[in-house]
Amino acid sequence: MQTVLLLTCATWYALSVHAQSSLYGQCGGIGWAGATTCVSGSVCTVLNDYYYQCLPGAASASNPITTSAPTTTPAGGSPVSSSTASAPSSAPSASCSDLPTNPGPLRLVGVNIAGFDFGCSTDGTCTASGAWPPLLQYYGADGAGQMQHFVEDDGYNVFRLPVGWQFLTNNVLGGDLNETNVAEYDALVQACLATGASCIIDLHNYARWDGEIIGQGGPTNEQFAAIWTSIATKYASEDKIIFGVMNEPHDIPDIDTWGQSVQAAVTAIRQAGATTQLILLPGNDYTSAEEFISNGSADALNVVTNPDGSITNLVFDVHKYLDSDNSGTNAECVTNNIDDAWEPLTQWLRCNGRQAFNTETGGGNTASCETYMCQQVTYQQQNSDVLLGYVGWAAGNFMNTYVLSETPTESGSTWTDAALVSACMAPK
Repeated sequence: MQTVLLLTCATWYALSVHAQSSLYGQCGGIGWAGATTCVSGSVCTVLNDYYYQCLPGAASASNPITTSAPTTTPAGGSPVSSSTASAPSSAPSASCSDLPTNPGPLRLVGVNIAGFDFGCSTDGTCTASGAWPPLLQYYGADGAGQMQHFVEDDGYNVFRLPVGWQFLTNNVLGGDLNETNVAEYDALVQACLATGASCIIDLHNYARWDGEIIGQGGPTNEQFAAIWTSIATKYASEDKIIFGVMNEPHDIPDIDTWGQSVQAAVTAIRQAGATTQLILLPGNDYTSAEEFISNGSADALNVVTNPDGSITNLVFDVHKYLDSDNSGTNAECVTNNIDDAWEPLTQWLRCNGRQAFNTETGGGNTASCETYMCQQVTYQQQNSDVLLGYVGWAAGNFMNTYVLSETPTESGSTWTDAALVSACMAPK
C-alpha cells in the first residue's frame, strides 16, 4: 500500500506541475505541490514564503516568478512583494475583478473578547445566568488588560464583544434593557473604548430567540428593531462603536425575508441617532464568506439601505474558518480559503461597490494553521479595498487550552501571545 501511495502521489505531482493556475490562483510556496505556472496574462508573484499567486501581468521566460522586488511587512507579519502593490504596466485594463492599485493596510484587525455570549447555543437559546463577564470585577478573565495588551503590543484596533440578547433583557423577549445586566456589559464596552479601539456590539443569537427565527415565526421584526433601538440609543454618540446586527444566522428558510429583518434593525439604529457608525449585515449559513453569494445573502442584503436610501457604512458581515469542515472546532487547518471563498467574494464586492468584514476567523495554535492563516491574512491585505479586516476567535474568558484560544498569558506585567497570534494575526 505504501508503494502504491507513493507512486500515486508522484504521478499526481508530475501532472499537477504541468497544469497552469488561473488568475489569482496559487502557483507556489512552501509545501505547494500544484501548478507553478500561470495562465496567459498573469505572472506568478511571491506574496510570502508560503503563498505565490498569479497576478495580472506578463512574466519573462527567464524569470517567471517575481522574487526580486523589495518586501514590506503587512498585518500578520508575512513579507509581501512590493510588486503587488500596483499592477504592472503590461497588466490588462482595469475591471471590477482586478486587484486594486495601492490598496493600503487593512482598516480593522482585532480579536473577539468572549464571555457575555457564554450560555448561548446555535438555536438561539441563551440563558442570562450563563453569561460570564470577562472582567476581573465579575470574577472573569482580565479582558480589559487583554485588550490593552493587544492594542499596545500587537497593534490591534478593534474588538468584538459578543453578548446574548437574553442577557441584555434578562430573558424577557420584547422587554427593555435590564439595568443590572447592561451595566455589566457596558463595563466591557467602556474598557474597550478606553483602549482607543473600535468596539463591535455583537448580538450573538444566530437569528433566533430560543429556537424561533426572527421575522419567520419567532420574534417579530418590531421586537428585533426594538432591541436595536435601545442599544443604539445608548451608544449613539460613540463613533468607535460598530453595530453587529446578528451573529451567524443559519438555516433561514427565506433569505429575502431575513433581509427585511436586517433592514428593520438598520432603520432602528439610524433612527435612534447612530447615523454614522458602521453596521454589519449578516447572511445565512453561519454568515459564511464562501456561501455568501450562492445562498442568496449577497442579493438579499444588497438592497438593505439607510433611511435616506444610501448604503454608507453598511458593511457585509462574513466569517470563515480554516479547518476541514469550516466549523472552527478543529486544531488543524487545511485551507487558506482563497480560491473557494475570498476570491469569488472580493470580485463580487468590487463589482457591486460593497465591502465586507471578516469578524470571525481562527485556527489552532499549530503549524498547519500558521501556514494557512498567514496566506489568508496576506490575501485580505492585498484586497483591503473591499475587505475591511479580520477579527480572530477568540480571547476573553477562553482558557489557553481551548482549541482556538487566542487568549494571551499574563506573567507579572508581561503578556505572551498565543502562537497563531504571534505568527500571523497581530499587525505588529
